Amino acid sequence: MGEGAKAMLAKPIQLADQVAQQAGYQCHRTDCTELRSRAKKLAELLRQAARAELYERPAARVMADTERALHKAAGMAARCFHSHSRLRRFFTLNPVSGLPRTLALLDTALEDIAWLIRISSPQDDDDGDLRGLPNIAQNEPVLGMIWDNIARLHTGGLDARADAAATLASLANGNSHFAEYIVKEDGVAPLVKLLKEGTDEGQEAAATALGLLCRDEDSVEKLLDSGVCSVFAAALKEPPMRVQATVADAIASLARHSQKSQDLFAQSNAVRHLVTHLASGTIKEHSRYSVGVNGSRNTVTTAAAATTSLDNLHSVVLAKSRSVRQGEPGSSTNVPPNPLQTSTGQQRVRANQMQSVVQSAMAATNTTTNGVMPPGARPQLSSNGSSGRGSREAEDPATKAQMKTMAAKALWMLARGHVGVCKSITESRALLCFARLLQSGDGGAGTDLQFYSAMVIMEITRVAEHNLALRHSAFKPSATAAKDVVEQLLRIVRKGDDDGLLRPCVTALGCLSRTFTASETRVIGPLVELLDDREIPVMKEAVVALTKFACTENHLHVNHSKAIVDAGGARHLVQLVYLGDQLQIEALILLCYIALHVPENEELAQAGVLAVLLWASKQAHMVQDLRVEALLPEAKARLDLFQSRASR
Repeated sequence: MGEGAKAMLAKPIQLADQVAQQAGYQCHRTDCTELRSRAKKLAELLRQAARAELYERPAARVMADTERALHKAAGMAARCFHSHSRLRRFFTLNPVSGLPRTLALLDTALEDIAWLIRISSPQDDDDGDLRGLPNIAQNEPVLGMIWDNIARLHTGGLDARADAAATLASLANGNSHFAEYIVKEDGVAPLVKLLKEGTDEGQEAAATALGLLCRDEDSVEKLLDSGVCSVFAAALKEPPMRVQATVADAIASLARHSQKSQDLFAQSNAVRHLVTHLASGTIKEHSRYSVGVNGSRNTVTTAAAATTSLDNLHSVVLAKSRSVRQGEPGSSTNVPPNPLQTSTGQQRVRANQMQSVVQSAMAATNTTTNGVMPPGARPQLSSNGSSGRGSREAEDPATKAQMKTMAAKALWMLARGHVGVCKSITESRALLCFARLLQSGDGGAGTDLQFYSAMVIMEITRVAEHNLALRHSAFKPSATAAKDVVEQLLRIVRKGDDDGLLRPCVTALGCLSRTFTASETRVIGPLVELLDDREIPVMKEAVVALTKFACTENHLHVNHSKAIVDAGGARHLVQLVYLGDQLQIEALILLCYIALHVPENEELAQAGVLAVLLWASKQAHMVQDLRVEALLPEAKARLDLFQSRASR
């Protein structure tokens, strides 16, 4: 709503005045009288609209139709004015052709402008009902409903705006066409504004709607242009927790469709707040968490997390200390103190006074944090991620579980292919959180939280696989967090009863293949077991993971290849090359690596690996793969050299 809509009114007002003047000029015919009457009403209504803050999107359509109707009416009025003498105008009975249709168009314009003024005007008694359907939306009633609710977001009270946001969220849920309408009709900006300043219900509804609007690149771009990332990041530290959970879900939707949003969230404190929610109640001393570095940096990050509180404390301390100095005998701002008068007793008194200052300042800070905020002040984020409006402990267990689930989901989407986000996560205690959550879930969150935690770990390991610095800093074999994560990944792989949870864990182990030492042989066996009579997606992930252990790029490829053969992998791979339609090429590539690195192994001869390589070299669809073309001839030659006699 703004000046753009008012600029649209200048031409229609001018046309309405022109029609009223020409149709009423010494003409007493009924048709001309009706035309003049409608033109005068329309001019009056248009001037009323010019004084209102019109909703520009429907206003543009209404004014375009109104201007077309007035152009036709102006033509009718001009014909009536110029074609008859004064006497003939009074006595003629010949109606102007097309006038009834023109009158109908003017009536439609009157109704639409009245509707436009109605939805654009603040109403204290707004009950949330649909305020009529404009004629311009007769063929698309949903569009009229969207306009009505977006206008209510601009003009309604807090409760009405919350209801409007909930309605828009309901329309966008499951219907991409309606979501596209909401974005095109400028519904994003008022939703973002409601998220910043609405009631709890309004914020939750606004966050839900914004998350559902993330459907395509164009929609996401409009959300980013509205500054939604900074608003989301700020909302993550403001209770209630159900709003924070909804915001985290919306962040996941936004990050899923936009790498640019990942960059923006990485620059804000969003990752820190999400991990804080995840750490609460998951690991001990979660309040000490902050996004920093390990080891000696914990002190620095703890201090950084308390910066806001210390700033407030500092101002109180300065004020109190000034009052203390002014209250001392002989103190003056103009006369410097005599050093000879400073004794040990006075120093002790001043120390006690400063201690009382700090204690009173801390009390004042606690009062500000836990009590009523001063007018105009915003709640400050505490060390555990919550602010003065409430505490985490007051939330019910189901809400806490939902918060953790949505936080893990958001971190999953933010971490995808983004080194900065992955680094922020791994430099915190988040890996310990994920290991704990993989082990036991969290209350009612259960499987979903475990799945999202596994997906976060998978995305981090994917990035670390190609980023040496991240791999060395986050997944050192001696690091406790890395050990715990690997232990839980292996536990899930050994258990193997949940394919949805199993696949990201297998992928993560494969991406970590370069971090394992030569003595770390416990990983290969569970992966090889997955090659035997499992679902195709699981077997494919296992083959790909084992290939990362056995490939030449892995400096321990000989050790890992031998471990795969010792675990019985050759026999399973031979079967997959012969019978696994969707796994033939991946299994063949792994067999080639094994044949290249341990061709002398007797297990290969017993499994008939040379025969399967010879057979594969005659299959056109296999040798067309560039990877197979590069590996198969040499693997076949080396295996033939070492085991040709044993295979005969």
